[in-house]
Amino acid sequence: MSETTTIAAISTPSGLGGISIIRVSGPDAFDAVGRIFVRPGGKSLSDAPNFSLSYGHIVDDSGAILDEVLVSKMCAPHTYTTEDVAEINCHGGMAASRSVLDELLKDGRIRPAEAGEFTKRAFLGGRIDLSQAEAVSDIITSSSESFSRIAASQVSGNLREHIDRVKDTILNLLSDLEVTIQYPEYDIDELKDFSLKKELGTIRDQLTQLSGSYRRGEIYRSGLRTAIVGRPNVGKSMLLNALLKEDKAIVTDIPGTTRDVVDELIVLDGIPVRIMDTAGIRQSSDTVESIGIERSIAAMERADLVIFVCDGSSPPDEGDFSIWEKASGRNRICVLNKSDRQICCECRDAFPAGDRIELSALTGEGLDELEKRMISFVRSEGEDISRSIILVNSRHKSLIDSALRHIGEAVSTLEEGLPADLIAIDILDAWHELGEITGENTDEDIVDRIFEKFCLGK
Repeated sequence: MSETTTIAAISTPSGLGGISIIRVSGPDAFDAVGRIFVRPGGKSLSDAPNFSLSYGHIVDDSGAILDEVLVSKMCAPHTYTTEDVAEINCHGGMAASRSVLDELLKDGRIRPAEAGEFTKRAFLGGRIDLSQAEAVSDIITSSSESFSRIAASQVSGNLREHIDRVKDTILNLLSDLEVTIQYPEYDIDELKDFSLKKELGTIRDQLTQLSGSYRRGEIYRSGLRTAIVGRPNVGKSMLLNALLKEDKAIVTDIPGTTRDVVDELIVLDGIPVRIMDTAGIRQSSDTVESIGIERSIAAMERADLVIFVCDGSSPPDEGDFSIWEKASGRNRICVLNKSDRQICCECRDAFPAGDRIELSALTGEGLDELEKRMISFVRSEGEDISRSIILVNSRHKSLIDSALRHIGEAVSTLEEGLPADLIAIDILDAWHELGEITGENTDEDIVDRIFEKFCLGK
């Protein structure tokens, strides 16, 4: 999978901007850029020191100036790609950067970079592993501060180090098993019946915890799916507007105003939250409203968190209890709305104190407490997610679950009293699955598919 060609691409987003950067990487990077780059005093790019920034102009074949630029020079192997890298800092805008790139590509030694090819070369050069490379893409596409911090921690190698520790434990286990396979006369029952089972249990616990973190990772990536449910006219749409801090949903005194699910995204303390305001749930003969009610129930069933809104100024009725019961077994918060009118005792007594929050969607009183409670379903207070190991990649999740199955099979084989070499096969399979996360034993086609998803110029 090694590359010897020199590649170039615009690495900044298209459109207007102060600066546009063209990245060039490969053995001919300095020579190719130096051909079109003119420095003051007749100096060449080859004269510039390593890790320096040089001022000059990009010129075409006739000597006409295309742009005034700064060119950085970075020598292998201490670069992003581990190759010689030059970066041309042009003025922003597509016309300037495109003309410079076109002039550069006239050199037959240079070809346009493919999507993700710079990061792919960093992986092939051994500077980063595959999990770190995928985290680079996650940083680029992150839509919240929290997800960006998780991805940044994986770029720094936190996930790789965790996986490597589990793999080291597996290798130690395999070496112990190899003794019993090669020298059966020294087979120790305690090894197989106690120590081995204990070690396999530890590995299984570690992988189970890692696999279980994926749901949190998905929330940080896509948002906490939150359904606001309740009877008509209890203040659901007003609560949505209060959380959004804008009048997004129509609010009236007419029951059934909200006919469909209104889906909006907010960010609470760095956590994306996808809020679904739903139609009031009740018995209705109106065909359109009935469809909205069905969608409300479906939204509640697929939500990570259900916010049940009740009119706290009046006693709850059977409809309230029915909706609250529908949300049982999932994360839920009972909001006693209309605290500006005074919450009645019957409402307080009807719902558990630990689940309920009193607020006024009209005045905003109590909204901070609701937001804190929503955040608590994702992140514990004071948790530093940049130090937490949280899976955010579905490929990683699949490989860890596969490794878990192999460890489970090894435990079953051990409990059945089968030979040590059969146990070793399952344990070795788990080790190989974990190796695919970091790219140690991932085939070329999979690597190519991963980097094809990257943006051009990265």
